Amino acid sequence: MTAVATEPPPVADAPARATKRQKRFNHLIWFTLPALAFYGFAVVVPTIRGGQLAFTDWDGLSRTYEYVGLDNFERIFTSESSLNAVKMTLIFAFAITILQNGVGLLLALGVNNGLKSRNFLRVVLFSPVVITPVVVAYLWKFMLTPDGAVDSGLGAIGLGALRQSWLGDPTWAAVSVVMVVVWQHAGYSMVIYLAGLQSVPQELHEAAAVDGAGVWRRFRSVTWPLLAPATTINIMLTIIGGLKMFTEVFVLTGGGPGGATETLSTLLYKSAFQFDEFGYGIALALVLAAAVAVFSVTQYRLAGRKGGE
Repeated sequence: MTAVATEPPPVADAPARATKRQKRFNHLIWFTLPALAFYGFAVVVPTIRGGQLAFTDWDGLSRTYEYVGLDNFERIFTSESSLNAVKMTLIFAFAITILQNGVGLLLALGVNNGLKSRNFLRVVLFSPVVITPVVVAYLWKFMLTPDGAVDSGLGAIGLGALRQSWLGDPTWAAVSVVMVVVWQHAGYSMVIYLAGLQSVPQELHEAAAVDGAGVWRRFRSVTWPLLAPATTINIMLTIIGGLKMFTEVFVLTGGGPGGATETLSTLLYKSAFQFDEFGYGIALALVLAAAVAVFSVTQYRLAGRKGGE
């Protein structure tokens, strides 16, 4: 038999394809330039400028100022007021992270079953999230006043001995702030956990039940490990939110009584806009941003390392 010679398939012109991709990139870059320009004008330039002013004594109004080096940052870690603000910021962040995630997970487990009213309950439990935090804070401030709705309710059910000076006592003021934040945002964590629960294969639960695993054992060995992505997202969001918390503290207590609930955010606001210490306020903002970045990156890496094991 005579062998039939076959021609190799035509090889695509690599340089031509590269040129085509380059032209496409050149066209696309023109569409991104306006967004990049606006981002640079609204974010990058003010950030760099603010970073420079953190090393000055600028009062926010004067055209002139003097460079003071690291004095503003040294003041943050030496003055009693700023150290107390750092401490309370960390306390609020960790308390909110633990309580909000715990309550959110319990709510998600409760509305993930076969209740006929589960859709209605999901809406009701999520509804506080869509209310403006300022409105929520003012409502709770009214209810937590002496002889307000909370005290009156406790008295009506025979628990008058539990009445407290909710916003006047340093300890209870901090507890009240955490309670208000968790009450409003637990529904947000619930939705994320609920999405994670619905992604868990039902076959795994059925297999574990056949093997004799009880409810708690199935949750610990099946449900909880598969909720790792939802848990990572929730923890990161609650830590960031707790570190940046401002509205609830400012409305409920104003940082009081006696600075007992002062946070970095409220101290930043007072320093910059009440005491005309913009340089110090910007330094506080940089420290707060650094703290948020460190906690976020650390938690993300720990979660990623745990997920890879």
